[in-house]
Amino acid sequence: MNYIIYDLEATCWEHPPPGYVQETIEIGAFRVNQFGEVRGKYNRFIKPVVHPILSPFCRNLTTITQEDVNRAKTFPEVIEEFQHWAYMDESEYVLCSWGSFDRKMFASDCRLHRIDSAWTEKHVNLKEQYRIHKRMKKGVGLRKAVEMENIEFSGIHHRGISDAENLTKLFLKYLGYWSL
Repeated sequence: MNYIIYDLEATCWEHPPPGYVQETIEIGAFRVNQFGEVRGKYNRFIKPVVHPILSPFCRNLTTITQEDVNRAKTFPEVIEEFQHWAYMDESEYVLCSWGSFDRKMFASDCRLHRIDSAWTEKHVNLKEQYRIHKRMKKGVGLRKAVEMENIEFSGIHHRGISDAENLTKLFLKYLGYWSL
């Protein structure tokens, strides 16, 4: 069994326009086996097609540039590559993210591009499990959880690959405690 610890970044606006559609613009992920060994890293930008121009708010929040997404492949191309990477050694895998937003974004992008989204259902919400494990009334953000665990936050917050790396550190600290 492999655990795909991932984080997505999506198009965003400070004041969303009417009828806005968010699209994934970055996938950051680490593949971890059942022994807690990191077996791979994945990071790709994705070209949005509904709103191809990133808002200044989005560029500022994520540090993803217009050039990054302009040079990227579209979601169908990237997600095929991602699924192949996740299944690399022909082991089953489960997707693990901080909250449910990332799973919902994958499913939404699949619908947008008319791709089967059944694969997104193999998902674990680590934020909710962490909340329960720590007996908290309300969940906390990833950065706060990492700080609470005295884990050094590395990289850039709100970048898929950095948030996936920090989530992987937290995941490994509690390997064996998660309901997977």
